Amino acid sequence: MSRLLTPKLPPHSPGMAIGLYGGSFNPPHEAHRKVALTALKRLGLDRVWILVTPGNPLKQHGGLPSLDDRITAVKTLIRHPRVDVTGVEGDIGTSRTCQVLAYLKARCPDVDFVWIMGADNLVDLHRWGRWRRIMDGAPVAIVDRPGADFAALSARAARTYAAWRVDESDAGSIARMRAPAWTFLHGPLSKLSSTEIRNGATAAPAK
Repeated sequence: MSRLLTPKLPPHSPGMAIGLYGGSFNPPHEAHRKVALTALKRLGLDRVWILVTPGNPLKQHGGLPSLDDRITAVKTLIRHPRVDVTGVEGDIGTSRTCQVLAYLKARCPDVDFVWIMGADNLVDLHRWGRWRRIMDGAPVAIVDRPGADFAALSARAARTYAAWRVDESDAGSIARMRAPAWTFLHGPLSKLSSTEIRNGATAAPAK
């Protein structure tokens, strides 16, 4: 996908509360859908934008399907009138969360953004480039994943920002809060993972 001087963004308007859910989505699966829809409902969002990254800087990219193919796969999986799928990271030439968040905030200063991630990502958040800028740049919503809640809530990022944790009962207001502010959402869980799906898809058939 070629870079655009002024990338086209999904529908938005001043005053909206929009969740940003990024990832490689290789491949997308039901757990991704649950995270997006749980955040949409529980946070009282107007829309969720799914940001399909050109490639996670912390992962190997060998065999990674094209950005366009993964965008198409996510659109096929998550058909919802208030969920949009975009490759804006590729358009602006970055796969760094802090950079795309800063870009979107500058481009849409009157939109209230919330960064959304699964609990498994909170465990490793301190390894992300300039991770504190993410926590300080926008409210963050963590959606529980099977077996990840204890590790996530004891992770370095959770401990560092413990004083700014918002009770789950107040999660519906977090989009309007000033960062840092983060919350942990419990809800229906799916044990699916992209890594396990890839491994299963490439494993030799049993004889």
